[in-house]
Amino acid sequence: MAEHIGFIGLGIMGTPMALNLAAAGHALHIYARRPEAMSALTEAGATPCDSPADVARHAGIVFTMLSDTPDVEQLLLGAEPGDPNCVLAGCTPGSIVVDMTTMSPSATRRIAARLAEADVAMLDAPVSGGDIGARDGTLSIMVGGPRRTFDRVRPLFEVMGRNIVHVGDSGAGQVCKACNQIVVGQTIAGVGEALLLAEAAGVDGAKVREALLGGFAGSRILEVHGRRMIDGDYQPGFKAALHQKDMRIVQETAHELGIGLPCAALVAQLLNALVGQGDGGLDSAAIHVAQRRLNGRDVDPT
Repeated sequence: MAEHIGFIGLGIMGTPMALNLAAAGHALHIYARRPEAMSALTEAGATPCDSPADVARHAGIVFTMLSDTPDVEQLLLGAEPGDPNCVLAGCTPGSIVVDMTTMSPSATRRIAARLAEADVAMLDAPVSGGDIGARDGTLSIMVGGPRRTFDRVRPLFEVMGRNIVHVGDSGAGQVCKACNQIVVGQTIAGVGEALLLAEAAGVDGAKVREALLGGFAGSRILEVHGRRMIDGDYQPGFKAALHQKDMRIVQETAHELGIGLPCAALVAQLLNALVGQGDGGLDSAAIHVAQRRLNGRDVDPT
């Protein structure tokens, strides 16, 4: 059944996700601060709106795909109480907000509680799969929030993703995404160190990667990012600066819970170094660039 859907956040991930919803026959109402960011969607038949509140007035389900926690909080709840342009200002009882940003689990719970006061349900549904998964509609979508709301939105998730899991209550999707980023970051770092060792020992890294792919060390990250490292190709699919932000969320959540995650902290520091050296726009596989610099090896990332 065709739906009237709102979509806000038309970046490297949001645009192809919204295009897939449009291609599935849904009526899209969109907003972006930069009009040019909406061009691909308007060409696909989406209706541009004047504000986030205007999007919510036209759509019973509003998707958001932003950069970080403060962006989501301001967009949904407003810069100040009573903000007439925020999403909440345009919602009616029974509306649904689906935030697909990677953000703080505790802030997600706080925002969901505030929306619930207005009888607006919220799902947190961060994704994994990068821009390729967004384009192909094969994302992994990790969802927190009321089960009944998840069941209502699931057909729309199925347009954007392939592996869709209701993880638990509000914030659980964000916790799951933090876990994902721990595994991804540490695996990138592990692949990077392996290839660094091979190079230092005078062994062909491409052959090492080929051999490891056939054994227990084989992984999607070794396949894709290992190739990037060997080729020195760090054109962004998922920017290092965004992975840095995600690892900050991991560390903040660990602090809130009183647990130590020393390996995740090491990955966070490698990303801090990479971004601090001006390379936050590279793909997060460029963790390997930081590793090479640490060992005094020349590198010219592209």
